[in-house]
Amino acid sequence: MNNVTLIGMPGCGKSTIGVVLAKVLGYRFVDTDLLIQERESMLLHEIIREKGTEAFARIEEEVNAHVQGNKMVIATGGSVVYGQKAMEHLRSISTVVYIRLPLAELEHRLGNIRRRGVLLREGQTLTDLYEERCPLYEKYAHIAVDAMGMNVEQLMDEIVKRLDS
Repeated sequence: MNNVTLIGMPGCGKSTIGVVLAKVLGYRFVDTDLLIQERESMLLHEIIREKGTEAFARIEEEVNAHVQGNKMVIATGGSVVYGQKAMEHLRSISTVVYIRLPLAELEHRLGNIRRRGVLLREGQTLTDLYEERCPLYEKYAHIAVDAMGMNVEQLMDEIVKRLDS
């Protein structure tokens, strides 16, 4: 397979590392959150606010289930793992890499997660989200990389090394 898909919690660095990884591999970078915003002509948090979480989840699954191409690094939204059809598609066209970070580090990085367009149900906390999603990331990943304590360069090197092995 000559595509790489990055999954993980919001704030784990999927978009940041994705751009660098794409340059190093000579691949195109695709951020599915941006594809969703483009398609809907709204920011993620506006889609969630105006159309609701269920509609956002449907849109996200549809967009991710139709990503096509060769030699791409695909950065997904953190909630992509809720869409089975999307994840099966991404697994079939790419190597799925889970960027793993501890909850405390994510809390430190994120600040206001609702403003980032994070899919939270009413009353749901970041801890709830973490506990709900981590098993899904593990389930769908071909490779899991612990990113704690790594800078962008080190994380990129580790992912490239794991892709080659």
